[in-house]
Amino acid sequence: MHTDQVDSDAALVRRLLAAQFPQWADLSIERVASSGTDNAMYRLGADLVVRVPLIHWAVGQVEKECAWLPKLAPNLPLAVPEPLAMGEPAEGYPWRWAVYRWIEGEIARPGCITDLRQAAMDLADFIVALRALDPAGAPVSQRGVRLVTKDDEIRGAIHEMRHEFDAGAMTAVWEAAIAAPPWDGPPVWVHGDVKDANLLVRDGRLQAVIDFGCLGLGEPANDLDVAWDLFSGESRNEFRAALGADDATWARGRGWALLAIYGIPYYEQTNPGLVARARRVLNAILDDC
Repeated sequence: MHTDQVDSDAALVRRLLAAQFPQWADLSIERVASSGTDNAMYRLGADLVVRVPLIHWAVGQVEKECAWLPKLAPNLPLAVPEPLAMGEPAEGYPWRWAVYRWIEGEIARPGCITDLRQAAMDLADFIVALRALDPAGAPVSQRGVRLVTKDDEIRGAIHEMRHEFDAGAMTAVWEAAIAAPPWDGPPVWVHGDVKDANLLVRDGRLQAVIDFGCLGLGEPANDLDVAWDLFSGESRNEFRAALGADDATWARGRGWALLAIYGIPYYEQTNPGLVARARRVLNAILDDC
């Protein structure tokens, strides 16, 4: 997916485990199919998973998750990844990597969720609980910047994709987002990448939120993307109401969701799942305006 990514395979993971965590080295190892762009995931036996960064900008994510998720998890109403061990660079692999407990579930899709309105409330409860946690010492999320700082990039991306999407309508969405009053409260904890691929469903109901690589301090609009991804109609309205998102926050959230446009030209040939999601989100945004 990236010209400068660092590839891995099951053989490398086994060598890393044998040298650093031999208690797990004889377990089965299988690459997990994913549309993720930052890390490769390997299921380890029945109960574990190994997370191996693919690209330089993902370096530091496993350290952040290992440091913060054990502290945050007891206060959150949905399951989150449980780090068990962090590995060191070795065997020609240059970065830290980690072993987590496996969470059973399937990627969230409307068809596998019994009640989307209930899912909207469950996810909103999770986001509210996360925001309420003590921010002392927390890192800043990649989204912990003013939306307007993305202006040049977004306008360029809209221009590049004008053959596929209504550039005028998309520009109007973007301009409304950056014109909305900015968040004037204190920074809050945000996941930073709430989307269907980072939500797990079990027995028809949301079970877990995964992939906290963007975890850190930001503002409430940073966790609204899923409103135009997993939800629609009544479930979208339920999600907004449960979060108490005012018009300004909702407009900024729509602007953050618009960043999905970056993924289409970049991953067109390498990540069809991500590109399909980006198109779905962008069409939902335009249909919602």
